[in-house]
Amino acid sequence: MAEYYITKVKYDDSNSKIEVHYGVDKEGNKFEYNNDELRQMMQGGTSFATATKKPNGEWRYLNGVILTQNSGRQTVGRVPLELTKRKTFVSLYNKDLNYKDEFENLFGDIITNKSVGEDDIAGENSDEYTKQLIQNGYLEDTTVLIVLVGPKTKCRMHVDWEISGALNLKVGDLYAGLIGLLLPNHPDYKTGKVNNANLPKRLAKNVDSGYANIYDWTEDRLSMQGYIEDAFVARKERADERVNAAITQMEEDECE
Repeated sequence: MAEYYITKVKYDDSNSKIEVHYGVDKEGNKFEYNNDELRQMMQGGTSFATATKKPNGEWRYLNGVILTQNSGRQTVGRVPLELTKRKTFVSLYNKDLNYKDEFENLFGDIITNKSVGEDDIAGENSDEYTKQLIQNGYLEDTTVLIVLVGPKTKCRMHVDWEISGALNLKVGDLYAGLIGLLLPNHPDYKTGKVNNANLPKRLAKNVDSGYANIYDWTEDRLSMQGYIEDAFVARKERADERVNAAITQMEEDECE
């Protein structure tokens, strides 16, 4: 085992050289070392490796650190960047809760989690439900909504209401960015194509318009951070592609 494990990095203003390495030591204590400090420690015999998360939340220790130059950019393996944590709401069908747990275990340290806990919010209609979400601080300042898409997510009214609420303009903020993650139990997972009939209608419309993106479920922390950042930027850059008001809100679940 190594003595130190790098879990995130921060690049300089040119976005080509790593400025700071962040991580934990073998006792779990956090550290921050700049490039020169890290090189000096390695030259002195201190061992470093990179680390990522397992779906159960434990760290998975990877290869030793080799600073490489790739297309003009210094890299140190596939670790996330030290960025502002986006306020992220996860929407799903409650029979896929195990994937929500895994999502939070894998990515909880690179987001600010705004998601609703099981049975936290109830509502007999979409307006009441959305109002509760906003009043209780779940959607009020959410900047990215991620839909975990299983085979029956498309027919759950609360998922539709959550997407609709996130795509409404909130006081003092923009619309939320929107992402769909195809779960391993979804019929289109890893097929390279997506059938709109297998998606929540409101999500499908926004994918077609270019506002939202669909990805396969991943455990790759750097990829997920990139997906979230793209959705965050879309709030401004692709705001005109957002589709919401023209879609009738679901009034009941359409499957069990």
